[in-house]
Amino acid sequence: FQPVDPVQVQNIMDRGLALSEEETAVQLAELRADFNDRHIELDKTWLRHFEGVRAFVPDGTTLSESRQLYLGALFSGEYALESAALFNPSIVPHPNQDGLGDDELRFIMSLRATGEGHISSVEFRTGVIHGDHSIQLEMPTQFVTLPERDPNPSFHKPTFLHKLKEMGLENDWSAAVMGGLSAAFNLSELETQRAAATVAMPDSHDVMRTMDCMHWLAESNYQIHFNPSTRVSERIIFPISSNESNGIEDARFVRFVDLDGSATYYATYTAYNGRVILPQLIETTDFLHFRIRTLNGHAAQNKGMALFPRRINGHYAMLSRQDDENLFLMYSDHPHFWSDPVILTRPKRPWEFVKIGNCGSPIETEAGWLVLTHGVGPMRKYCIGAMLLDLNDPSKVIGQLDEPLLKPVGNEREGYVPNVVYSCGALIHRDRLVLPYGLSDSASAIVTVDLNELLAQLTPKG
Repeated sequence: FQPVDPVQVQNIMDRGLALSEEETAVQLAELRADFNDRHIELDKTWLRHFEGVRAFVPDGTTLSESRQLYLGALFSGEYALESAALFNPSIVPHPNQDGLGDDELRFIMSLRATGEGHISSVEFRTGVIHGDHSIQLEMPTQFVTLPERDPNPSFHKPTFLHKLKEMGLENDWSAAVMGGLSAAFNLSELETQRAAATVAMPDSHDVMRTMDCMHWLAESNYQIHFNPSTRVSERIIFPISSNESNGIEDARFVRFVDLDGSATYYATYTAYNGRVILPQLIETTDFLHFRIRTLNGHAAQNKGMALFPRRINGHYAMLSRQDDENLFLMYSDHPHFWSDPVILTRPKRPWEFVKIGNCGSPIETEAGWLVLTHGVGPMRKYCIGAMLLDLNDPSKVIGQLDEPLLKPVGNEREGYVPNVVYSCGALIHRDRLVLPYGLSDSASAIVTVDLNELLAQLTPKG
């Protein structure tokens, strides 16, 4: 909690500094008694928040740690991450499957948590699917923990250059900055080159705009990590960069296995700054270390991008919805660059007449790629459907359900946004589809479906 008005920040600081050392100790003891059992490493948080306002401390003033902690507390506030909703889940196999029976699967489920001001973040839960398809969720703790942001993240020069070109920022100043950088560079090296180029180039509108946009691009591609001692349910990915300041929405996680057998968990998500949306990508191998990147190319727009779990004919493949109406398919040689989408299917049935999209990444089956869809119909009622695509050529639609697989009924219709069932990803375990879904943007549930029965409805007869 830090007021926008610097005068107000200074006023709060002055009132805090007016307390004596003894009065500060008393206030700090009361705060600890009131809040210590509600948070992990509270002192560390207060000290970090004090650093954000240290510039307002009068010059020459020496502060004890107690005073720093108390001042940090004045600029801190609790935020209820799930106060409005916990919804729109996706589910993937856990990286660690140790200690389970042959017929069991440990999973990680991501959820969109929404709190005051409709700010969304990503939370996680974990559990086990047993052989009889009963599901046991690990009880979450009462704590959440923000990750540490890596202070000097690395960048890939060709990717950075491509994004600058896409943004129309190819000029002498950006060429001078990028020309002095190697194929892989870090933030410190970028800042050094920016400073040197600024001295060499005269001030102009183009230079200032390029400088601001380059800073935005570097800020939007960041790395974070959690302490391994934190439980999965305690980890929270909260908005950090300016382009996601109003929310990280609807992360679609998928376990992607590359040609060499290595596995990476990717999640496309919608970054929202209160005015515009931007699709971005989360990458992790262990759910402890995360890299957040911008997606590039003219097809990286709107909501609902979902990556296939492996390459198809040597290429990455993605579902998307560029026009906020139809479902598209596109291919790429790089997971961060997307262009040339083609329409896969349009709304055809009354329950999807408004628009159609995906409910997460396609799932590979022997019969084809199983794609869960969402359809929006009259009164903006959201239902979940399904379609089947050819394994070798996903542009070929084998079959689609004429009626919804899942639709909101009874109490499921009531919530933050009524009349909605929605998912960001499912998985298959022992011939059953395990489908977590959000209920009217308020809560989440899990349903299982007989896979063979579903595929029979999607496969042409005869």
